[in-house]
Amino acid sequence: MSVAVRRGLWIAAVAVVVVGGVIGALALWQTIVPGDLPKPAVDLDQTFGARPVQKAESFEAFIRVTTILGIVAELVTLGLYAWRGPRFARESAAGPIGTGFLLGMLGFGILWLVQLPFTVVELWWLKDHDVVTIGYAEAILQDFVSLAGTFLAICFALLLAMGLARLLKSGWWVPAAAAFVGLMALVTFSGTLLFAGLHAPPTWAQRDVDELARIEGVERHIPLKVMDVREYTSQPNAFATGLGPTQRVVLFDTLAEDFPRDQVRVTLGHEVGHLARRHLAKGIGWFAITILPTALVIALVTRRRGGMGEAAAVPLAVFVFVVCNLLWMPLNAASSRRYEAEADWSALQATKDPKAMEGLFVNFTRKGLSDPDPPGWWHAIFDGHPSGKERVEMARAWAELHR
Repeated sequence: MSVAVRRGLWIAAVAVVVVGGVIGALALWQTIVPGDLPKPAVDLDQTFGARPVQKAESFEAFIRVTTILGIVAELVTLGLYAWRGPRFARESAAGPIGTGFLLGMLGFGILWLVQLPFTVVELWWLKDHDVVTIGYAEAILQDFVSLAGTFLAICFALLLAMGLARLLKSGWWVPAAAAFVGLMALVTFSGTLLFAGLHAPPTWAQRDVDELARIEGVERHIPLKVMDVREYTSQPNAFATGLGPTQRVVLFDTLAEDFPRDQVRVTLGHEVGHLARRHLAKGIGWFAITILPTALVIALVTRRRGGMGEAAAVPLAVFVFVVCNLLWMPLNAASSRRYEAEADWSALQATKDPKAMEGLFVNFTRKGLSDPDPPGWWHAIFDGHPSGKERVEMARAWAELHR
């Protein structure tokens, strides 16, 4: 095959991925939230309280600094490793894939050591604000143990990518991306099967879930579980998980036991809204939209090192993967914010209780130290949820429309 033909095939592949991604993104972007909602005025100090707002802003400002510094350290570390890492491939006798495993684990092991100071500093900040109670030694040990899971994931991903690359040469990225999407679906389907420390909720809470599910159009029974986290953190939270028969709603005990019942009900309406609007399945769709071009870029960039089938390409592939994930962050954050807003709207339609929703997010600022109005650049890049101010605006807008 001539150089011109290969170049034409690569250009065609890029065009197909781009066009397909745009079409898929436009389809997934749609929500039931009206596009012309009014924006009632929200005075932060009056709504959330001047002292809680100041405390939340200070708390998250520090987290923003450590996050940005951590990302810079990550890019520098992996960039240097992409440059110098291939020398280790020449010194290994483990074969191409085995050497690839070693290079991948070595890179993330080095990265873990580089990130360790940021982990300790953030833990100190969280403990200083009574957000977590776990000790330094226990936290570092848990972080180190989780590194084993990271190594396992890396080895699986490299086995899949390098095995397909050695079998299919330059076309490996298509089946590899499809396999990763399938794995993402399997993990999502597993749902709460992967979680420990769950117990049954109060009877009234499960009854609320059943009622809200009926109102929001979910035909199957959705079990509700409570997760015990008070021993480790004071922050309130909740989430929906699973697909089909594994769908669950999970409340942190810090929310289920410490928040007023009407605010818990709104939270349940929000999580049921995620399931009713199939947000977890749509999240798999967004993953497919981003992993396919990421795999394509890795395939293109690693050609100069012999392709993804060669161990020498692994450090560069890891660096490109991390860079691509960072570039996708604004899109992922924006799509997540839209789905969170849709779940809020679904909860408002089901509970018809905008006051409870407003109180819920005021409490998230006061008890969870969530900045109600973060800087725009941070919100656009990193925040997967609407700000507290935006959520109060929606609650008040719904109230205006339903007087």
